[in-house]
Order: sequence, then structure tokens, then C-alpha cells
Amino acid sequence: MTPHVEPDPQAGAAVKAADRAHVFHSWSAQGLIDPLAVAGAEGSYFWDYDGNRYLDFTSGLVYTNIGYQHPTVVAAIQEQAGKLATFAPAFAVDVRSEAARLIAERTPGDLNKIFFTNGGAEAVENAVRMARLHTGRPKLLSAYRSYHGATSTAINLTGDPRRWASDTASAGVVHFWAPFLYRSPFYATTEAEECARALQHLEDTLAFEGPQTVAAIILETVPGTAGIMTPPPGYLAGVREICDRYGIVLILDEVMAGFGRTGKWFAAEHFDVVPDLLTFAKGVNSGYVPLGGVAISEEIAATFDKRPYPGGLTYSGHPLACAAAVATIQVMEDEKVVEHAARIGETVLGPGLRELAERHPSVGEVRGLGVFWALDLVRNKETREPLVPYNAAGEANAPMAAFAAEAKKNGLWPFVNMNRTHAVPACNISEAEAKEGLAALDAALTVADRHTV
Repeated sequence: MTPHVEPDPQAGAAVKAADRAHVFHSWSAQGLIDPLAVAGAEGSYFWDYDGNRYLDFTSGLVYTNIGYQHPTVVAAIQEQAGKLATFAPAFAVDVRSEAARLIAERTPGDLNKIFFTNGGAEAVENAVRMARLHTGRPKLLSAYRSYHGATSTAINLTGDPRRWASDTASAGVVHFWAPFLYRSPFYATTEAEECARALQHLEDTLAFEGPQTVAAIILETVPGTAGIMTPPPGYLAGVREICDRYGIVLILDEVMAGFGRTGKWFAAEHFDVVPDLLTFAKGVNSGYVPLGGVAISEEIAATFDKRPYPGGLTYSGHPLACAAAVATIQVMEDEKVVEHAARIGETVLGPGLRELAERHPSVGEVRGLGVFWALDLVRNKETREPLVPYNAAGEANAPMAAFAAEAKKNGLWPFVNMNRTHAVPACNISEAEAKEGLAALDAALTVADRHTV
């Protein structure tokens, strides 16, 4: 694939100048960033105005599950815009109903009602509101090493450092340690030990908090930005049992892990667990038009049969977003994208990343499934000391910055967070493209290797 426009550095400079003058960027010190001016994108690639092309191993922000500019979805958005570009959420609209039906058909268990939002953070906000109203309880439990969004409650639920600046300790959130054997907080040496000790820790936390005060436990089914730590066998089933025993709502956050990312429609299918509420966004329509939502169990939905639900959004179930979702789900069915994601993970990405780990002293662990992988980069494989300190910035983060720069030099746009790089390409990435990405990672890891001891 080649860029669809001739290089035009002057146009790129104008785009960047306008950005610098008027756009306020997320999670950034505005004067310290230098955003790339993007000229176009298609499939698994995007390119700049200088003609440089990058294989996107980030899927945007892990949401372009069917790649950029899929013609079927673009056409569906265009058709819907000509038919009914927008309409208020209180009305029944065909494309909104169809999107809800298609999503409900694919969620596990009895999650048959869909509340639409504009994205994942709003989905989490509404899910925990539903849980609190359903139970009449105030507290929420969430894990460290998690990300649930940047709105007021979602950011307090989040377990990574992005929470710190906004955490007032007044949101009713209690954090606990979820299992992560490679850096076990429980001194476990096997998955079985890690699972048992993590569940006991959760039980102990509930005992001291008072389970009768806890409305919900929320977990990313497979944590995403925090490091793609697939839970050990039995853990999610154990959390489900604890929730059932104490009348606590189980919320699974599938904003990142859902819609084919793990090689299943939803990651919960890997663990045979049905939550009471499931949040989604991102891959539901590959991010072509903002859309998220909450899939709701029959029991919780019944709470609001005669009692108004006190929440809503102006653009809930926006027709253009829903048209994109309907088309995306149809594309994923027709092109067997979910099955492809599972296969590419089992036969190309997983084996390829593990082979890199064998050859590079900077790779401490490879984790993942489907097209959802992380490389835990270390200074020393024996001690497992991270390549950079937790939440490193500036000079302390130089080894990861150098790794990322080398990846881009080799035509790969990497997903880098703390001491990790994630391999999270489009779910329909081809075998050849995946191998291209692995080769670029191989070259970039030689730079990380220079910082090992």
C-alpha cells in the first residue's frame, strides 16, 4: 500500500501550525508535545505529509478493530447521513434498534438491553450509577493496574497514575490488587497460587469495607493499557461467586477487550463468566463515529421498569454511530474478523513475540491473546526490574523513548506505556503485515537491549 496523496510538507506544516495554535491535547503538557500531522490512513497503515508510512500497532487507541477507512462502513455512514443524520434518543429509530439487537445477540448471558453512550468513560459512569441504584449501596471496588476512563467517577475507578490529579478520595471507590503473576503482589509462584491469593485478598478487602456497603466490583476482563494481564483460570469465576454471595453487581469493562480484540466477541467468553453489566465502546464500530454503551442484565433492567432511570445523553444512540456499528458488526461476521484475530494471535503474533523474547534480553514477559499483546520490558530478566521506573518521565523514561523512536524509524507506530510496548494492531491485520510489525519490533528492541544489565 502506498500513500494516496503526493508528499506535501507545506500542507503538513500548515496542519501542524493550526493544531499548535488551537488544539488542546489530552494527557499532555501542551508545550512539550509535537503531534504528527496525518495525511491519510487505510487498513492497518497511516501516513504523514512527508510521505512516511507507518504500520499502526496501536489501532488508534486500540479501537480501529477493522482498520481505517473500511469501505463498507464508510458507505453505511454516508447512506445514513442522507437518510436521517441525527435524531433525539427518546424516539425509536430503526438503525438504533438494529445496533442494539446485534450487540445484545453477541453479549454473554442475558445482557439483552443496551444503553448507548458516546464512549467508554460514559459507559462506565452509567454502569456504576445503575449498580448503585439497583443495590442502594454507595461503594465501588476496582483494581489497581486498571483504566476505566477520564470522567469524574471513571477516573476515580482507574488504578493508574492518571487518576492521581483528580482523585479527591470522595467518590466511594476502594482499590484492590487483581492477579498479575509476573509482578505478583501476593508472592505467588504459580497461577493457582496467584488466583487463590488474589481472591482471598478481595474477600479480605470486602470484609473490612463491609460487603453490604459495596454496590459493584468493576474489572477490565483483560486489563488493557495497564498491561494486558490475562487473569488466571478461575479468577473471574471466583469474583462472580463472591459478587453473588454478597449481592454485589459485577461489571466487566470490555471497552478495549471487546468486539474481537481477544479472538472472541467479548473477552468474558474465554472465562465462561457472565457479568451483570458490561461496558463497551471502541471496537463496536471501529471508532468511525463515537459510540459506547452498557449491556444490562434482565434483573438490573427490571429495576427501571417502573422507576425512571436518572441518566441520559443528548447523542445516545446517534444514528450515524449506530449505522457504523451495524455495518462494522456485519463486516466482522462476513469477513470472519473475530476468527481471524484468534488465528493470527495463535499462529503469528504469539509465537513471533515469544521468539523475540528469547532473543532480546530486554523482554521479560510476553502476555496476551488474539490481537491483544504486551511485552514487559526489563533491565534484567532475573530481577524483573522494569526498563524504566513506574510512571517515569523525562530522562528517566529515555530508554522507552529511544525504543519508540527506533520503531517509528522502521515504519512501525508503537503503543508504549511505562515499561511496556503493546502489540495491538487491527483485528483484520494480514499475516504479512503482522510479520512486518514483528520485524520492526525486532529492530527496535535492539535499542532497548542496550539498557539491560
